[in-house]
Amino acid sequence: MTYIVTPDRCSHKNHVKAINTSLAPLAALVILTLSFSASAKLKIMKAKSLDIQKITGNNIDTTSLDFAISEYLISEKLDGIRAYWNGNELITRSGNKIHVPDWFTAHFPTTSLDGELWIERGKFQLLTQIVMDKTPDEDAWRSVKYMVFDLPLSPLPFEQRYQDLQQLISAISTQNDYLFAIEQKSVDDLTILTQWLDIVVNNHGEGLMLQHRGNQYVAGRTNQLLKLKQHQDAEAIVIGYEEGNGKYQGQMGAVWVKTASNETFKIGSGFTDQQRKSPPAIGTTIQYRFNGYTDRGIPRFARFSRVRLSPDS
Repeated sequence: MTYIVTPDRCSHKNHVKAINTSLAPLAALVILTLSFSASAKLKIMKAKSLDIQKITGNNIDTTSLDFAISEYLISEKLDGIRAYWNGNELITRSGNKIHVPDWFTAHFPTTSLDGELWIERGKFQLLTQIVMDKTPDEDAWRSVKYMVFDLPLSPLPFEQRYQDLQQLISAISTQNDYLFAIEQKSVDDLTILTQWLDIVVNNHGEGLMLQHRGNQYVAGRTNQLLKLKQHQDAEAIVIGYEEGNGKYQGQMGAVWVKTASNETFKIGSGFTDQQRKSPPAIGTTIQYRFNGYTDRGIPRFARFSRVRLSPDS
């Protein structure tokens, strides 16, 4: 039996009903979830989102940035896994140990670092499999890089922290093949910024990060560290399926999901043919992309991005 969520078009409420369909076996799918020992979350700095609509078009909102664009250092937003080096081991943003081969971190400094584990654009799912494995695959880890963007314990403003970071990594570059400082650049106007964003996204990148030159490293979200994408991201839980039509008859055509605010809607795009044959199991948390909201508060143009295997993926 498969549970399908159906909207009541008159009352705008949602009902869940059980129906027999050829998709019934899908409800029994099991998604492998990887757990870690409980640990206190790290007090790391987090970015706020910069609305792309406010810095493009004919009605640019000059107040959307607290400072002139030239006062920010900008880097590509990598689609990786956040990792904190505490001088002894790599840990996730949830405070869980990342099991890496000894040689991967053998020449890392004793100084704390904040960055992302990354392979290349479009390789997030492969990276997740590698990083979440408690028994590290030696060969697989050779494709992973630790891309560092900050020195979290330094009291200096970001521009000086970044200079120190470059010097630190440069000093050990001959001994290490896996540690890199993310390149930071500056631009003089918003047009160049949005052109850069277009180039990154058109080449399967995520977006850009903007950090004010004078920003201090602080725990929690700060408006001096911004992320810029061409879309918005959110999460929801799979609660049902809708059968496909045409070439997808007998397969998943869309998943019904429920958000943390109890909104239910369906997502039918973004899936590969293989994912339609074996879709995310009911109860699985997925990430999706969208562009704004409808008048009813439903994400507009929602499309599947990926399964979230753990709080750190």
